[in-house]
Amino acid sequence: MLTGQKIFLSGGAGFIGSRLVKQLADHNECIVYDLMRRNALGDEGMDKHPNVKVIQGDVCDRAKMTEAMRGADYVVHLASIAGVDTVLKNPVPTMEIALEGTMNALRAARDGGTCKRFVDFSTSEVFGTHAYRVSETDVTTLGAVGEARWTYAVAKLATEHLAHNYHQQFGLPTVSIRPFNVFGPGQIGEGAIHAFVTRAIRGETLRIHNDGDQIRAWCFIDDMVEAVLLAMERPEAIGQAFNIGNARSSVTIYQLARLIVRLSGSSSPIEFVPWDFADVELRIPSTTKAQNLLGFRAQTDLEDGLLRTIAWYRKKIERDAAAAAG
Repeated sequence: MLTGQKIFLSGGAGFIGSRLVKQLADHNECIVYDLMRRNALGDEGMDKHPNVKVIQGDVCDRAKMTEAMRGADYVVHLASIAGVDTVLKNPVPTMEIALEGTMNALRAARDGGTCKRFVDFSTSEVFGTHAYRVSETDVTTLGAVGEARWTYAVAKLATEHLAHNYHQQFGLPTVSIRPFNVFGPGQIGEGAIHAFVTRAIRGETLRIHNDGDQIRAWCFIDDMVEAVLLAMERPEAIGQAFNIGNARSSVTIYQLARLIVRLSGSSSPIEFVPWDFADVELRIPSTTKAQNLLGFRAQTDLEDGLLRTIAWYRKKIERDAAAAAG
């Protein structure tokens, strides 16, 4: 367990970052560097924690981020544009933020001379449209040029190479994480489970792209946080990339929607809507490498994670409604 460390988290106000801060802040100093377009720290109550300092800033601003990172023992680089709909609308900023932001973060960590571990967040999207029990050594797939969906994956794969080469050439202790469909309490922004749960609680229609036969493996947020902490602590992680997910929690999107309706006690209908853009049809990871080198194995099954997620959102919706009513 890390204690007495200065930990810099770019994009630390997001879903995963805020949960990492929650785990780390009692025993470490956490510097959250974020544009604050979304703020999950507030929902967790972590923005007021005495060991948490929030700096509003852009990862493309190299000078400001370098100053904010000064003296950091650990760097967790999460900042990026994410979410399929957002990426489709903003392909240029998606690539610029991933590429420029990661270059700036790596340079600042190298030049600072105090970084014990640099954790770079990549994506499972690097495996393309069909990925069954993919391992870290499997060939990654780049989508067609001109298809906006793949701009995120292309940029993230480039940053993986960059982080690895900073380790090889400069000795910076880097590690890359490839998350597979993370969900749980506190999720903000886009995401199937976030959308399905909030709609189901309100009795609204759940909308599914095409036939809903796309298959995903869902990883609960607590398991993702545990994996990142292991990657920060274990020396075996240095210079490696890891798939982090839960292959046991694999379902079609249609099955997922029906499960959420049932678990939430909802009467929401399910509607199928056309989706003409590129999509991931199958995405299930192999996490053998993370098991062998980090000792990581996802613990939370899908139904248990969904029940906890539904309970959290139900309380949040009730709380927000009460606040709006005065």
